[in-house]
Amino acid sequence: MRRFRTSPLRRPLVRVAAILAVGTLAACGAELTSPGAIHDEDLGKPEAQQGLVNGMGRALANALNYVAETGALVAQEFAFAGNNSITFGFTNLQQNGVLDPGDEETNPHWERAQQARWVAEDGVRRLRDELGDAFASSPVAARALVYVGYANRLLGENMCQAVIDGGPAQPGRVSFEHAEAAFSEAIDVAGAAGDNELELAARAGRASARIGLGDWTGAVEDARTVPDGFVFQAEYSEVELEQYNRIYWSNANQPYRAHTVWSTFYESYYLDTGDPRTPWSSDPEHPTGQSGVTWYFQTKYHDRSSPIHLSSGREMRLIEAEALLRAGDAAGALAVVNALRAAVGVAPREAATLDEAWAAFKRERGIELWLEGRRLWDLRRWLDEGTPGAAEDMTGRDTCFPIGRTELDSNPNLDRSR
Repeated sequence: MRRFRTSPLRRPLVRVAAILAVGTLAACGAELTSPGAIHDEDLGKPEAQQGLVNGMGRALANALNYVAETGALVAQEFAFAGNNSITFGFTNLQQNGVLDPGDEETNPHWERAQQARWVAEDGVRRLRDELGDAFASSPVAARALVYVGYANRLLGENMCQAVIDGGPAQPGRVSFEHAEAAFSEAIDVAGAAGDNELELAARAGRASARIGLGDWTGAVEDARTVPDGFVFQAEYSEVELEQYNRIYWSNANQPYRAHTVWSTFYESYYLDTGDPRTPWSSDPEHPTGQSGVTWYFQTKYHDRSSPIHLSSGREMRLIEAEALLRAGDAAGALAVVNALRAAVGVAPREAATLDEAWAAFKRERGIELWLEGRRLWDLRRWLDEGTPGAAEDMTGRDTCFPIGRTELDSNPNLDRSR
């Protein structure tokens, strides 16, 4: 039995793989069951290979669960409604937009995101060793590589710095470089395997990773290959508490009422437009959250097993629109945005200047990707680049997750004083 290091904790890989493979867990709705402990010598069996990959998907979904929920609060996609429970709530610092590396703050987010990366990358190594030449055309290998890509994209978009297997702190773009490499290989392997769905998932993922590398030409090239109706999702299930969609369950009134759309942009926007991408509702029997604020609960995720998009064709259209804005083509970008709006039955946007077009685009991207763990990254990169157009005011609020406390305490290559 091999062992692994998910910075900085060590656990048996076969145990983690078995635990993570339970339930309906893989992206795109594959029905999964646990094969039990997976030993390297068993990887010649198709069911063992599938179980290993199921574990990768579960680890990614688990990490996204935590990052998306807390990131939504800090990015003002919803507001605090009064649950301070560590299990399904927010700390005082998080309520104020502060992401601290402490054990009861964002250390669990760091650990889960790093575990998702490690489980996927080591699983690919093991599959490569077992499959040999067959790896290059294996649909199982293609899915594993897709998970490597999305796990690294999650890190690149949400973590302030990259740390690889106990190494030094590096710029966040390193995670995007790993994501791009994994997606590129996944495109080749999925193509050879004849799996169009996974090839599109890899192209969509690579398009978004290339934004993090500043490669807008490459991002647009990939985006144009993905049709509007395509989606690739992280799946959740009702098998056990850790597999629930956290954004739903933390606000499902069973018993948690942790967050509210009240006082956010999305409250008034949905009232004004009825846009199906940002739905929320209220409960006359429970008009307030646990802190006494008005409780308007999101309904984008409507049960414990609601999936979260990892990529979509509609996101690809927004990549194309942003590239047009960066080239100074406000009219072209607005046409793309308004085509997306027309498809969901809401009125078009108008903009008289490039600044107004940027502001309209930034708002549209927030609407399209609402509660998908992507907003904090968008706000950070736009602030860093000084792009035109208003977005959420992030003054005094963090825009990325710090290196976790257990990593800081155990990794000799890091400054432990932080």
